[in-house]
Amino acid sequence: MIQVGIIGGAGYTAGELIRLLLVHSKTEINFVYSTSSAGKKLSTIHQDLLGSTEQLFTDTITTDVDVVFLCLGHGNSKLFLENNTFSKATKIIDLSNDFRLTPDAVFQNKQFVYGLPELNKSDIQSAQYIANPGCFATAIQLAILPLAANGLIKEAIHVNAVTGATGAGTSLSATTHFTWRVDNFSHYKAFNHQHLDEIHQSVDSLQEGLQSEIHFIPNRGNFSRGIFATLYTKYDGTLEQAKTLFKSYYKNAEFTTVSENPLHLKQVVNTNKCLLQLEVHHGNLLITSVIDNLLKGASGQAVHNMNLMFGFEEQLGLQLKANYF
Repeated sequence: MIQVGIIGGAGYTAGELIRLLLVHSKTEINFVYSTSSAGKKLSTIHQDLLGSTEQLFTDTITTDVDVVFLCLGHGNSKLFLENNTFSKATKIIDLSNDFRLTPDAVFQNKQFVYGLPELNKSDIQSAQYIANPGCFATAIQLAILPLAANGLIKEAIHVNAVTGATGAGTSLSATTHFTWRVDNFSHYKAFNHQHLDEIHQSVDSLQEGLQSEIHFIPNRGNFSRGIFATLYTKYDGTLEQAKTLFKSYYKNAEFTTVSENPLHLKQVVNTNKCLLQLEVHHGNLLITSVIDNLLKGASGQAVHNMNLMFGFEEQLGLQLKANYF
C-alpha cells in the first residue's frame, strides 16, 4: 500500500480522485488538505462519499507520503510548493496547468513530465513529477496525435468542442448558475483557449516543423460532465487507411479506443476512456473524440499516471462502467 496525500481537497477533481483512491487496492489516503474545510468530514463536501469514509479534511500535511496530488487552481501549485516541502522520495502529480509547458517544467530542481500516457508512457514510468494534462487538451490531442506521428497534418485543424458545467470548477460565476446554464449554450475563449499551448507542444514534438494552425472553439453545454469534440482537417487517404493508422497508434493504449460507430457522451461519462470515431468527407477527415472531463480529463488520468509511476497495472482502480442508462 502506498500513502497518498491530496492538496486542495474540496473541488470536483479532488472529489473524483478521493472516490477512485478509496477503492484502489494499492492506496491509502493519508490526508486530504483543505484550509476551507479543515475538521469536516469529506462527505460533508463530497456528498457521494457518505457511507464510504469517515475521514476528515485537515489543514496539516504529512511530508513523507509516497505520492501527493495537487488539486489546486491554476497558479496555486507553484505557490504551494514554494511554501511547503515534501520528502525527496515523494512523487508529485499536479492537476493544474502550472508545469505543463516546457518553459515551466523545471521548478525547484523538479523536472515535471507531461502526463499524457498515450504520448509519454515510458517517461511517465520513470518520472517523479507529473504535470497532468488539461481536459480539452486530452480530448483534442488524442484525436490528432496519430496524424502528427505520421507527418499527415498538412493544413489547419478545425475543432469544435463542448464541455459540461463541471469543467468550470465549483466556484460560482455568472455562467455557472443553474438559471443561466440550463436550456442554454454558448462559446468562450474562441481561438485562444489556454489548452492550445500544450496541444501545440505535443503535436509539434511528433511532427517537427509543423506550421499548421489549430482553430479551436470551446463551448459550454447545459449538462454536468463530459467533453464532446469534433475535429476536421484535409486528408488525402481513405477511411480504411485512417482507421488502420489510428488503431495501430493506439494498439497498446489501455483507455483509448477507435469506434466503428458514431459516439455519444453516455459511452464515456464515469469512465477513464477516450473513444474516437473517424469519417472521411470530400477530402476531409472528421474525428470525433469523447471523454469524461473529470476522469480521463483530470482525476482518472492522474490515477493512471500514478499506476505507471509505481509499476501497478494501468487499469487498477479505473475499471469503471459508463452511466449508459
